[in-house]
Amino acid sequence: MIPPPKDVKQDPQAPSSTELPANLNLGRMTNSVGAPVSDDIAPLTLGARGPILLEDLHLVDKLSHFDRERIPERVVHAKGAGAHGYFEVTKDISHLTRADFLSTVGKRTPMFARFSTVARESGSADTERNPRGFALKFYTEEGNFDMVGNNTPVFFVRDPAAFKDMIAVQKRDPRTHLPSTNMFWDYFTLQPVSFHQLLVMFSNRGTPDGFRHMHGFSSHTYKLINREGAAHYVKWHFRTDQGIKNLSAREAERLRGADPDYATRDLFDAIERGDYPSWTLYFQVLTEEQALNYKYDVFDVTKVISKQDYPLQEVGRFVLNRNPENYFAEVEQAAFAPSHMVPGIAPSPDRMLQGRLFSYADTQLHRLGPNSAQLPINSPRHRPVTTQRDGPMAFGENGGRHANYYPNSFGGPHPDPGITEVQAGCKLAGTVGRYQYEVSDKDFEQPRALYRLLAPDEQQDLVDNIAADVRTTHPPIQRRVVEVLGRIDKELASRVQAGLNSS
Repeated sequence: MIPPPKDVKQDPQAPSSTELPANLNLGRMTNSVGAPVSDDIAPLTLGARGPILLEDLHLVDKLSHFDRERIPERVVHAKGAGAHGYFEVTKDISHLTRADFLSTVGKRTPMFARFSTVARESGSADTERNPRGFALKFYTEEGNFDMVGNNTPVFFVRDPAAFKDMIAVQKRDPRTHLPSTNMFWDYFTLQPVSFHQLLVMFSNRGTPDGFRHMHGFSSHTYKLINREGAAHYVKWHFRTDQGIKNLSAREAERLRGADPDYATRDLFDAIERGDYPSWTLYFQVLTEEQALNYKYDVFDVTKVISKQDYPLQEVGRFVLNRNPENYFAEVEQAAFAPSHMVPGIAPSPDRMLQGRLFSYADTQLHRLGPNSAQLPINSPRHRPVTTQRDGPMAFGENGGRHANYYPNSFGGPHPDPGITEVQAGCKLAGTVGRYQYEVSDKDFEQPRALYRLLAPDEQQDLVDNIAADVRTTHPPIQRRVVEVLGRIDKELASRVQAGLNSS
């Protein structure tokens, strides 16, 4: 595993973020299999002007590796930045969960965080109007726990089959290879439940001022199980201790050209100078009965749970205090998946979460292969004891001579019946079928409350941002946007219509 961070200030004599290490001598150069290299400039040729010989083994080794330097970029969350740190429990929540890393006040757990934009490719700008990924990997005593969230408390869609389409319309037109507002607004006006997330995205919260000044959310509802087997449903809130700061549309657009890596640079430089960012974790906690009887479906990721109904309860705090030494090894190869859970934390029936349990782990198999958990950034604190073997890029002794099957009589690993299954005792009943959510007036209540909660200047920014984007679409799509906004708030719809008319 990547060594856990040390809670120390940076050495003032250390190189700045733009410098390579000084006074370093790594010794004699070798090729990839350790043989010494005599010349790394001139190829082996037949005479000074003759052709290069295929037996120039160093050149072949160097170029063939260069040809394979890139791995598939993430389909979503391709552009991102990361850092190491620690999580510390500050309040006793042992009555809620048996999760070891949450068990004791003062307990610290090493962790790694990756922040990202969602829809654009790796070369895109950090200040794009888009949700931000908020992925955390906790290296706990009982395995790795990944919290794969966003900087928004809700999401665009609530059924996983819609996820692919929702991302497709935020990518590039299949003919022009350009971003298309027609694709974007055509789809989302036909999925009006997405407008809660769209109001967040087209407010100034859609362009946060770097990664340090935004909150993080599980968005989904999760289940916690304590040592007695009692369950509670929770939403996770990571609130920035630096305070919320957002960019105006004009400033975000300026930075898009002037400094497209603005958020990446800001995070790295802050940590490098010892200004360590931190976030405080809070839970919203509901009993199973409260969850099932709440006025909104707590398993619908397009909805929030009111903090007035269920106030935030402090849990702990994480601090990022060490930059990666190598971006590719520690950030690009970091593999996050909601299915990476530990005893005491379990999924809820949230449909989007259920879909992501499969999809996120599956995409890492595509990107990094079946042994991605053996990469240092992804490996747990304690060596896994498993019957899994082989596959591309298997590290170490691959399980050695030990039995790769269970049960066996040769001392191989065995299950621990003392670990309660996360869904033990959960009663489920129903008829198999395809049950679609029906869009109703209830789906527009929370977006309406959000709009009316905004200050007048924030409302105006929201109106201007929507109108500026929608005015580039076809007239029938513009009319549909206004119609959906009218179901949220008549005033909002009329103001956006006025903005469209003024163009």
